[in-house]
Amino acid sequence: MNDAFIKKHSIAVHKKPSAFVKNLKKYGWYYAIGLPGLLILFTYRYLPMGGLVIAFKDYHVNKGIWGSEWVGLKWFEMLFINGDFAAAFTNTLIISMLKLLFYFPVPIILALLMNELANRYYRRVVQTIIYLPHFISWAILAGIIFTLLSPQMGILGLFGIKESPLLDGGSFRWLLVFSEVWKDSGWGTIIYLAAISSIDPSLYEAATIDGASRFQRVLYITLPCIAGTFIVLLILKMGHILNAGFNQVYMLYNPNVMNVADILDTYIFRIGISNGRFSLATAGGLFKSVIGLIMVLMTNRLAKIFDSDAGII
Repeated sequence: MNDAFIKKHSIAVHKKPSAFVKNLKKYGWYYAIGLPGLLILFTYRYLPMGGLVIAFKDYHVNKGIWGSEWVGLKWFEMLFINGDFAAAFTNTLIISMLKLLFYFPVPIILALLMNELANRYYRRVVQTIIYLPHFISWAILAGIIFTLLSPQMGILGLFGIKESPLLDGGSFRWLLVFSEVWKDSGWGTIIYLAAISSIDPSLYEAATIDGASRFQRVLYITLPCIAGTFIVLLILKMGHILNAGFNQVYMLYNPNVMNVADILDTYIFRIGISNGRFSLATAGGLFKSVIGLIMVLMTNRLAKIFDSDAGII
């Protein structure tokens, strides 16, 4: 009895530590370095989710969140029957789809072109030039666009144009699309260049020996190898399909183009901040988030249907 008892407890004492404890001892400093980032993420991304309950209450600042009356889906019903919300939703979809169609392929094309540049110094200069617009804020860029497209002070007067495209509803959306392409497409090449750099060089060497041209190497080696990156970025982009660019639109739109430029973000900002209808604005923001989640799941599902190895979920 004594021997069995001693043997049993000696095994318990010398029991090997769990994998979690081993990892904590081995990578403890890495966890410590990442902890502030996780705390910031939790504080600014997850903790505010508790405020979503405002969308289901008749919120008053003096009563607070918990003291305000519960009204259920009242604000969602008001959103869906509001003509301004429907117009903003339609404008958001149109602008987002135009940006997706015309912007999304440009970083891929730029990455492929830069990858073919043999001179490294020249390639770095080109990369720097096309990256620079990304670091210009929309507040500054809007001032530049206003000046350039002014019939009095800009270049339009040289061609006899007397009205700025910023005042024309037919051209305003296209101005949003192409200014977005110019500003951010260079920055978007970073991920694709990283994906291209990870391709095994022996594949290109074998293709060259077999007589493949440069275009054929791009078509049959480069593009298939970065297809996974393309799909992941597309899925993430679809999650933000209702984010048509608040800063850009808010800085550039005006009453003349309100009917084609008012998007969900500007509508929510206007009714939530300017008019103080916080519950209605929160309901609009929650609606956006739910649609974004649905789009991510649908895009991920379609990606897996066409390629079982694709997808992120």
